[in-house]
Amino acid sequence: MERLTRAELQARNRARVLTAARDEFTERGFRDAKVDAIADRAGLTRGAVYSNFPGKRALYFSVLADLAEREAEPDGLRRSSPASGETPVGEADAETNDAGTVDLGTPAAATAREALGAFARAWVSRLPLATDGPARLGMDLMPEVLADQRIRQPFAQLMKLNAIVLGLALERLDGHARARRRVRVAETALTTLHGASQMADAAPGFVEPFDIVAACAGLADLDLGDRWDPPHLPFVPRARPAREPWSPPLAVDAVRGEPVPLARDGVVAVLGLHRLEAVEEAVRAMPPGGEVTAVLVTGDAGELGPLARLTLADLRACLRQVLPAPAWPRLRVVHDEEGAVAAAAGVTAVSDGTEAAVLVRSGRVVARADGYGACHAAASAEL
Repeated sequence: MERLTRAELQARNRARVLTAARDEFTERGFRDAKVDAIADRAGLTRGAVYSNFPGKRALYFSVLADLAEREAEPDGLRRSSPASGETPVGEADAETNDAGTVDLGTPAAATAREALGAFARAWVSRLPLATDGPARLGMDLMPEVLADQRIRQPFAQLMKLNAIVLGLALERLDGHARARRRVRVAETALTTLHGASQMADAAPGFVEPFDIVAACAGLADLDLGDRWDPPHLPFVPRARPAREPWSPPLAVDAVRGEPVPLARDGVVAVLGLHRLEAVEEAVRAMPPGGEVTAVLVTGDAGELGPLARLTLADLRACLRQVLPAPAWPRLRVVHDEEGAVAAAAGVTAVSDGTEAAVLVRSGRVVARADGYGACHAAASAEL
């Protein structure tokens, strides 16, 4: 029998722990699950579990992230794209799938209203109809987020990032003639949908899925007075000119689930999980045609890394069912738990408060900025 390398053995043990933990959390819930029971299910020692995951909560986040990323892949979707002529939003019959969730359709979206309705359809299709079965697995996520301020602040910024991605997509559907900032509408839609998820967990059967879909679609017609004002940052220095080689490693876009073209002209923003909303400054200041990539880093890759993966995967699972290719936002997101992309950008020490950005042109770094306002400084650099 061929001997496994250390890396192969670690990967196999990690997979065994994740499978065992998923079964334990599904049967007992997060609070009643025991690490010793997970180790027994995996056929490993308690120490082997902790050598792969720093704690039970980190393991829980990792299980949820793994499942969410599988669901976000094309062949992991629970339903195929609906045929043309499908009943409009709010009028189709709901069906229950094997996971105990309500299954609606997700029609192709051509307008912001249609996109919000279709996004909500995709979201509520995962709501549990009972408190048992696989849908129960994620019921303890929000209580765990609420339990620790160290988790709440990164989660708030991850939700901000999701709203920025969704809002930018809605703006592209509006077209240039009618374009207006849609991030606040996206924030309101995500608030509504997360609230629906919490009610479905706490009071199964209370939430009427079609009402949630109709409410989210109607948000597109609200005028929330949303506008983008360029930041006034006189205390932030301008981007520093540079002339450095740019050799980024391979990376995957967490929003699209495909390789990121990091070599293209644009801004690469290295952001800790406390500074994610700053990426909008780069998007708004970036000239047409330039790419913006948010590189997510954290000082706690074991626990906050999986939370970031989970949050973006949940968004991707819904977006990829809704958005036509032209509506994908001019923003890419990379999980950089190992810090490889950050190091290529010259950021060797990262934390949850990191904000640094480089401007790339013709395969070279031509400007860089660090600290508060770095995203705007790099994107608006005049060279």
